[in-house]
Amino acid sequence: MNKSRGKPDFEHFQHSDAPNCDAHVVHLDNVRSTQAEILATSKAKQIAEVFGILADPNRLRLLSALASQELCVCDLAALTKMTESAVCHQLRLFKAMRLVNYRREGKNVYYSLVDSYIINLYRSVEEHLEESNL
Repeated sequence: MNKSRGKPDFEHFQHSDAPNCDAHVVHLDNVRSTQAEILATSKAKQIAEVFGILADPNRLRLLSALASQELCVCDLAALTKMTESAVCHQLRLFKAMRLVNYRREGKNVYYSLVDSYIINLYRSVEEHLEESNL
């Protein structure tokens, strides 16, 4: 980990002694059999955008709060110890990616997750981290 920023030190991974091929031979059978399975570039970009949105601890905390119930901005701000303005900014990003729904009730706006797929993804990663003690 890069201690100054709390992020993984990717340079270390890039310069490690990872094994590589000594002979540069393309195995056409493997390429042909896998070609139909590889993500299309457009789909890969869409998925990368979702992962980009999820690549923020505050956003993940907001999603985890919304996983249990519908909440208003004030509740989300209190739960995450963020300002209401910061919560609204993050929720706008979620709305743009179609990850949350909202409804008005008087002067309050309540947010909920569109579906359980995103929360299942985050929980799967959480379980993986617990199992591998990362």
